[in-house]
Amino acid sequence: MKEIIFKGCGTALVTPFTNEGINFEELRKMIEFQILEGADSLIICGTTGESSTMSIEEKKSIIDFSVKIAHGRIPIIAGTGGNNTKDVIYMSKYAQSVGVNGLLIVTPYYNKTTQLGLLQHYAEIAQNVKLPIILYNVPSRTGINIEPQTCLELSKIPNIVAIKEASGNISQVAKIANLCKDELTIYSGNDDQVVPLLSVGGMGVISVLSNLFPKFVHNMVTDYLAGNWQKACASQLYALPMIDALFTEVNPIPIKYAMNKIGFNCGIPRLPLVELTEKNKKKIDDALNNFEL
Repeated sequence: MKEIIFKGCGTALVTPFTNEGINFEELRKMIEFQILEGADSLIICGTTGESSTMSIEEKKSIIDFSVKIAHGRIPIIAGTGGNNTKDVIYMSKYAQSVGVNGLLIVTPYYNKTTQLGLLQHYAEIAQNVKLPIILYNVPSRTGINIEPQTCLELSKIPNIVAIKEASGNISQVAKIANLCKDELTIYSGNDDQVVPLLSVGGMGVISVLSNLFPKFVHNMVTDYLAGNWQKACASQLYALPMIDALFTEVNPIPIKYAMNKIGFNCGIPRLPLVELTEKNKKKIDDALNNFEL
C-alpha cells in the first residue's frame, strides 16, 4: 500500500488578491483559520486558487509562504500542473525544494493528448521528483478524461499515489477503485459527491466548501470513515443548498464572494473571471444564513 498524504478534508484554498498582487497577510489568516478549524490538508495554487492567472513568480512566492506559515502543522500540496510537461517539471521541482508534502497535477489542457500521451506526461514528471503526486481529473475544464485503465498504469509508478476525481462519473470512480485498489488513493473533487465517492473506497475530498466550513467537511468524512454512515450522509444532504450556491457560477467566483461575506478579504477574481452577479450574491447570502453549524 502506498503512502496516503491525507485522509479527510483537503481545502482547495482561495488566493486573496489585491490590485498589486497577492495579499499575503490575508493568506496567513486563511491558513491559520484552516488549521484551527481542523482541515486535514491545504491545496494551494489549484483551480480554486486561480493558478491559471498567476505568474510563475507569484506561484513560487505563494508555495514558499504557505510552507513557512504551516510549519509542518498541516500537509501542503502544491498545484503544479499545466499543459507543458517541461514547465510542470520545473514548478514541481521548485515546490519540492521548498518543502511541500505533495503535488496536485491536473491533466494537460488544450493540447488534446491521447491516453498514451497522459501516461508519458505523468511518467516524465514522476521521474523528475520524489514527492507523492495526486493526479487531477477534471474533464469539464481540461477537455480530457483519465480513463480507468490509464489510472491503473499510472498507479504502477511508485510516487503517483492518488487521484482527485472531478469527472462527476461515480461509475468511473468505482472502476478506478476496483482496478487500482490500494495503489491509488481516491479523493472527491466535487463537494456534492463526497459521500458517494467514499462509498466506493475514497479517502476524502479536495473541497471548495471547506474554505468556509473546514470542520464541517472534516467531520463529514471522518464520520463516514469511522462507520457513522448515516450521520455522514445527513451532512452531505444538508450541505447541498450551500454547495449549489457555491457553483451558481464558475468556481472560484462564488466562493470568493462568500469568503468576503464571512469576514475575509479575498478581493475579486482576476480576469477573465469577473465578480459574482447580484442575483447570485443573494443566493450565497441566503445559503450562508441558512447554514447552521
